[in-house]
Amino acid sequence: QVQLVEFGGGLVQAGDSLRLSCAASGGALSSYAMGWFRQAPGKEREFVAAMSRSGLDTYCSDSVKGRCTIDRDNGENTVYLHMNSLKPEDTAIYYCAAGDGSWLRVKEFEYAYWGQGTQVTVSS
Repeated sequence: QVQLVEFGGGLVQAGDSLRLSCAASGGALSSYAMGWFRQAPGKEREFVAAMSRSGLDTYCSDSVKGRCTIDRDNGENTVYLHMNSLKPEDTAIYYCAAGDGSWLRVKEFEYAYWGQGTQVTVSS
């Protein structure tokens, strides 16, 4: 069973860029469709970005579109979420998730494996 660990969060200023990493053990991330979600204080967890198993298809939510890239380094067995022009409303705990199957998916229930999350705080 694949295990996921996120890191790279922290306190940043509005307008900054950030790269979050999702490292895996117990399985190759190239065998899974991957996604990133976030949960802000007092809010439900929401979809941020996803990629298909092949990596050829990627998608970012409307809330981060134009500021978001998701990619994968197979050699490092790590998936990345790159975000730029960060805003205070991007403050949240960010989670990566892996799903069986090849297709890109945006719903939480389609992901079987989750990391513990990493906190991102954007100050104004």
